[in-house]
Amino acid sequence: MSRIRSVEVFPVAVPFAKDFVLGSGAVGTSERAGHVVFVKITTEDGVVGWGEQRALPSWSYETAETIAVVIKRYLEPLLLELTPFDVELFHRRANRVLSPSVSNGFPFARAAVDLALHDAAGRASGLPVHALLGGRVREEIPLCSAIGVDGPAAVRERVQQSADYGAYKVKIAGDPDADAAAVLAVAEVAAGKPLWLDANQSYRPSALRQLLGRIGDVPGLHCVEQPVPSTDLLGLRRLRGMIDLPVAVDEGSFTAADLARIVHLEAADLVVVKIAKSGGIRNARGTAQVALANGLELLASGLTDCGIGFAAALHLFSQLDLALPAELNGPELLADLYVDGLRITKAVATVPDAPGLGVEVDEERIRAEAQDLFT
Repeated sequence: MSRIRSVEVFPVAVPFAKDFVLGSGAVGTSERAGHVVFVKITTEDGVVGWGEQRALPSWSYETAETIAVVIKRYLEPLLLELTPFDVELFHRRANRVLSPSVSNGFPFARAAVDLALHDAAGRASGLPVHALLGGRVREEIPLCSAIGVDGPAAVRERVQQSADYGAYKVKIAGDPDADAAAVLAVAEVAAGKPLWLDANQSYRPSALRQLLGRIGDVPGLHCVEQPVPSTDLLGLRRLRGMIDLPVAVDEGSFTAADLARIVHLEAADLVVVKIAKSGGIRNARGTAQVALANGLELLASGLTDCGIGFAAALHLFSQLDLALPAELNGPELLADLYVDGLRITKAVATVPDAPGLGVEVDEERIRAEAQDLFT
């Protein structure tokens, strides 16, 4: 296999079809695009691989500018010495250049490159990424609808529009009165389907107890995700002992080592697996393996990914047993995914089976819309 010859980076402002607000602020609106950094690697014999990651500094610390600079200045020199099959070696060398410190060093930038490596390796070998990982155990993945922070009428309408989905991930924002009204509105039309509450670090333990006291009889409540700040693991453990609803960790667990500490503290019942925060596909699978070995259930999620990231998540999650339908909300929320080849029917996604990630990237549009972030 020939070495990588070039690494190209394309920051693009991706339009949203629907407004989407978390407890930590807006991800995107129909008037406010979200930044995605696309990566294209090309080998000496012309094999191409694509990766991507969304920049969402209100969720994690990486911006579109830092992702682009890290890839071009620090990761490209490493990649030009490697082949697409050298995924583990890439991460080992990246750890030396960009210290992971107490957790994970620039995981979004590394995840974008990781996806491109997997895509190129699959295309070079004629195999889908799931085959490179050991093979899928399911061909289809049901999806969970993402319901952003909003008033009761708006969230009720969103659930009605998402009737095909098998579960609802409901964003809450730290206000027990407003959040209770929204959850009750969702429950009115959810027909008992699972409700996955996601606070995105916005709650104090006492306020969360108030909220749960008001919605405790709602059918289908499955868990509450990351209610307290990501750094407050002791608060997460204390909260888990205060409430009856299972607690999921997301922003508080970027790596398998993070999750091992959480397991030791007995601070969570479930873990949210995301490729972006893990720094790549195999690192995310490592987190899942730690969870399963310690009796924690798995929740699948993305970060409003375009089609490249969405396809990568399908390959990964086709191997894992999930507690709920996967909350991969790019197709639901974005105006365009910048790929062809995805199949989603009645909120069920088919795992791609073509070589690599199994999608064809709209390179012409990405090049046309790429931005210069430094002028």
